[in-house]
Amino acid sequence: MISQNVRTLVIYRIEQADESLEAARLLLDQKMLRPSVNRAYYAMFYAVLALLAVIKKETSKHSGALSLFDREFVKPGIFNKELSRWLHNACDLRQVFDYAPQSSITLEDAKLVYEHAKEFVQQVKSVYEKKYEHLNGDK
Repeated sequence: MISQNVRTLVIYRIEQADESLEAARLLLDQKMLRPSVNRAYYAMFYAVLALLAVIKKETSKHSGALSLFDREFVKPGIFNKELSRWLHNACDLRQVFDYAPQSSITLEDAKLVYEHAKEFVQQVKSVYEKKYEHLNGDK
């Protein structure tokens, strides 16, 4: 069982993930593709931060969070490598679209990033509830 402080942080991070995912969907619906990819990536990132809180690991860098996710959750087989690829791809695309001039993305690619983020967050929630405890704290 995890402490109340960790549970509170996990719930906060999952809320951030859900809100970012909803923002990504709304932006995608408006054909605002670059910010949609940004929010989809952040949904995944916040979900990773929730998992890292459970195992008492933290980092201030995106690259560190992705590396910890791979080491602590993918390598031991808790999550499959496909989710890691989705996470790294979304991170790379976010970097390009946030910082590279004249970058563009297709609607299909933005939709794919969103769908991957949605599945990623759902799988994180599922693993958390199976492996650690229910997000609503009833367990």
